Amino acid sequence: MPAPERETAVRSAEGDGILLVDKASGETSYDVVRKAKRVSGLKKVGHAGTLDPFSTGLLILMLGRGTKLMPFLMERSKQYRAVIHLGIETDTYDPEGRVVEEKPVPELTPGFIHAALERFVGEIEQVPPAFSAVHVDGTRAYKLARRGLDVPLPGRKVVIHGIDLLSLDPPRLSVDVHCSAGTYVRSLAHDLGKELNTGAHLVELRRVASGSFRVEDALESELLSGKGGREHLREHLIPLSKALPDMPMVRIGQAMAARIRNGYQPARAEIPPARRDTNTTGRHVQLLCDGELVAIIETTPNASGGEERTQLIRVFN
Repeated sequence: MPAPERETAVRSAEGDGILLVDKASGETSYDVVRKAKRVSGLKKVGHAGTLDPFSTGLLILMLGRGTKLMPFLMERSKQYRAVIHLGIETDTYDPEGRVVEEKPVPELTPGFIHAALERFVGEIEQVPPAFSAVHVDGTRAYKLARRGLDVPLPGRKVVIHGIDLLSLDPPRLSVDVHCSAGTYVRSLAHDLGKELNTGAHLVELRRVASGSFRVEDALESELLSGKGGREHLREHLIPLSKALPDMPMVRIGQAMAARIRNGYQPARAEIPPARRDTNTTGRHVQLLCDGELVAIIETTPNASGGEERTQLIRVFN
């Protein structure tokens, strides 16, 4: 998959856009956000999907007006490389937790593992770990779990697009997981252990892709610190107009762009059509003017059978 197009001549490090960062093990996602705030001088910096401290890989930072892109970046599918340790369960489903059960690991063949993994492919119901950021009556689940409280969490639908065995060296195995947003790979490791009747926990996790963005194109997080941090940010900042490469786009004129930025809701007939091979019905669409992202709209069919309706979802003033 081609690398996302970048604009290397941003006027300053204090620009709007997104930044792909390769998070190191041992640092929190907010540690990386804090680095970006310090080097950019911006107060508004966020991330599109957290990684646990022991995890590494692709973290998408949103700077300035880029924070308005959060829901569109969060919903993208993810790809991970995971190492699972069989025979040991922990209360957090990862290496940072307390061991709660140990079982012998039976003799397992690659074919047997493949068959077990296949049973997780498709839409499944997954229960998040008790030690997770899921809200329970307004409180993060992990805060309740740390107090020793029982945290019953409801299952929710996630999609495993694919899961492939990369290596098997008992008691450990490595897998490649392509999944929907909201999937907990820790829970997947835990559930696989149950499926194999031996227990398991996740010991290593690396996010290698989110949507069309890949970790190979990311800036190592340590380069955000120190004297050269500002220049590294300048060179790797992806402008708003290139931040959603998978979303259809149409170009509008300056007059319409000014009206939309002043709160005008355009009718569908006032928006130029997308490319002929692009169906925008029921989808989000980017509106660009002179290479700048003006707004994101949603087009929906008209229930009465008339022309499509449009709704402004985000405006970038």
